[in-house]
Amino acid sequence: MTWRMATKQDCRLLAELNHQLIADEGHRNPMSVAQLETRLRHWLEEGYEAVLFEKDGETAAYALYRAQPEEVYLRHFFVARNRRRQGIGREAMGLLRGHIWPATQRLAVSVLVENQAAIRFWRAMGYKDYCLTMEILPCGEVPAYDQ
Repeated sequence: MTWRMATKQDCRLLAELNHQLIADEGHRNPMSVAQLETRLRHWLEEGYEAVLFEKDGETAAYALYRAQPEEVYLRHFFVARNRRRQGIGREAMGLLRGHIWPATQRLAVSVLVENQAAIRFWRAMGYKDYCLTMEILPCGEVPAYDQ
């Protein structure tokens, strides 16, 4: 597997992958691919970094993260649907931890509680439960998504 840092020219690809991630994890974000592209472009301008992982000449996964003095916060991690159950996620995480992220920083990721497959994956990668965010939604209201 090879990896490269994504650029603003990759925002459309990242948005398409992010759109799949949103659907797969059951997130309630209603944004279109075009809206996600705009948001990703903004994030890359504001300090987030993205890595594209490629295998056999195709995009296999991506990660979007923000390195801060106290931690590396992994906002998105997605393995292409046709590349799952092939060790791609584990290999990509190994590259992130071994070549991209400093070994001296705390690593954090947020996972939706309904996404049990992701929870199992992150635990297998060594992440430990830290907190649980809970909410009460207003009756009859569709929750607004914080852009």
